[in-house]
Amino acid sequence: MSIEIQQILAASPATTRGQPTQLSCDPKGERIAYASGKSIFLRSIDDPSQCKQYTGHTTTTTVARFSPSGYYVVSGDVSGHVRVWDAVEAVNTKGEYAIISGRIADVAWDGDSQRLIAVGDGRERFGACITADSGNSVGEVSGHSKVVNAVAIRQQRPLRAATVSDDGAMCFLHGAPFKFATKAAVHKGFVLGAAFSPDGAVLVTVGADRRIQLYDGKTGEPTREVGEGVHTGSIFAVSWSKDSKRFVTASADQTVRVWDVEGGKCVQSWRVGEEGAVSIPDQQVGVVWPHGRSDGLIISMSLSGDLNYLKEGSEKPFKVVQGHNKSITAMGIGSDALGKTLLTGSFDGRICSWDVTKGISTVVDGQPHSNQVTQLTSESGKTYSVAWDDTLRTVDDQAGTFVGSPIKLSSQPKGVATSDGRVVVALNDGLAVYLQDKLVGELRTDYTPSSIAAVGPLVAVGGHDDNSVKLYKLDGSGKLGGTPTTSLSNSTAKVSALSFSTDGKYLAAGNSSGKIVVYSTATWEVVTDRWSAHTARVLSIAWNAAGTHAVSGALDTNVFVWSLAKPGSRIKAANAHKDGVYGVAWIEGDQKVASTGGDAAVKIWGVKGLQ
Repeated sequence: MSIEIQQILAASPATTRGQPTQLSCDPKGERIAYASGKSIFLRSIDDPSQCKQYTGHTTTTTVARFSPSGYYVVSGDVSGHVRVWDAVEAVNTKGEYAIISGRIADVAWDGDSQRLIAVGDGRERFGACITADSGNSVGEVSGHSKVVNAVAIRQQRPLRAATVSDDGAMCFLHGAPFKFATKAAVHKGFVLGAAFSPDGAVLVTVGADRRIQLYDGKTGEPTREVGEGVHTGSIFAVSWSKDSKRFVTASADQTVRVWDVEGGKCVQSWRVGEEGAVSIPDQQVGVVWPHGRSDGLIISMSLSGDLNYLKEGSEKPFKVVQGHNKSITAMGIGSDALGKTLLTGSFDGRICSWDVTKGISTVVDGQPHSNQVTQLTSESGKTYSVAWDDTLRTVDDQAGTFVGSPIKLSSQPKGVATSDGRVVVALNDGLAVYLQDKLVGELRTDYTPSSIAAVGPLVAVGGHDDNSVKLYKLDGSGKLGGTPTTSLSNSTAKVSALSFSTDGKYLAAGNSSGKIVVYSTATWEVVTDRWSAHTARVLSIAWNAAGTHAVSGALDTNVFVWSLAKPGSRIKAANAHKDGVYGVAWIEGDQKVASTGGDAAVKIWGVKGLQ
């Protein structure tokens, strides 16, 4: 047997309210780079389902920038480190350099792809100027008294750089080596973005005071203000057109605006979100104007992590790329027979529906959960979700919308399962059975359930307190017997994941120490206890349609495919997801496996030679 990665469906960019989020585009205008979790994603603009994931950082990433040559990417993280790596395969690291003692906010390349300036929030200093290949110092960042939010380097000689800060100032550097030259304090608040025009003639800065300020690109002298009073919210980002005649700004007022430099007028604007409605998730916190393209495409980013594709002449985005930018904590396969729809739920309560064939996702319409999604399960065209906001929600798979009102649960849910139209929820203090959104059965338990699975009348519940699996039977009215029909006590640790095979013949129980035990449902004898390669808590188990193999994901970041016929034979996808694998599923028959986890990405794996 073998398993290999076929496709990475990228996470959305990570955002923070009140802070700009940096986007970068390669020189050809083909790919976009951004930070999400502990990873950097390089994503195709025309086909967002195609991407590369760089996983070299050990802490949360903050920024990524393509080099002007297009061959390298520099990325920064919250620990103050920057890494330079290849942009083709996103694997080989050229260098890692410690810059400051805090968060890296922005990085800029010089026109030769040789020098870097990285800035952010440090204690001793707010940035550094280094060579990309060795990390040697080529100047210093000075003149600021607070965190530096952005940096820009003029691409022509003589070299110039600009840094902007929470202290309201723009510091102008001459190079190389880069040294402080002048300081301009025309903004009356945090300065959040800076960019030199491609021809180097003009520098523009934007900030929380809603001001757009132009400067001479060679001297750093302030020249004039543009668009006074037009934006009604903080301006987070700015990017130039290829011809240096226009630039685009992104603002908290939910608008993206294109400005003519010579006339100082707004020539095009877009408002993201419902007309007239104030929506915090639709604040625009990043923007990039890809060069190397002839279609005039502009990509802006919402606080929600959505990427909006904009074109001049159109009033609304013609495409919106959606996904998760927080850890995906639950995954379920849609109830279509071909297994081409996945549903995922994340730490922030967002639920997305994925079209596996197209490799794209859409956020389920309606009011989402307000806290971590615990588990998803599907049956008869509907998907049921439970979350730490103590509610049960229903999704119409085909329409991609929440239906009905949220059902308030009596305590925190530990999991959910469906069987013959009935929805069984494992709660902190017992079990609850719902039929057509109505509570039809309730059972208080003397133990705390830890996991749940169901098939036919059988319901399996993991016991948090005694490491057992307890079996219940649903009667015709949906009620559960007061006592378990069977109790399985082979586990040496808390049972953290349960899964019945499709035909109901087997039950797999994974525990918090990484071991999986498989039982025969006919006799409740152990079929195998040799599935024990995980080194941390098993979080998800899924059987293939034939019931001959199972796939599992665990907190140890690994995915395993197991065989019933050969229990000692297994295949491993190591380091599948940073910070753990929270969900696994078989899709498109038994040929592919989908996995998801702490990196907020979905990965599709090809499985060959099942034995």
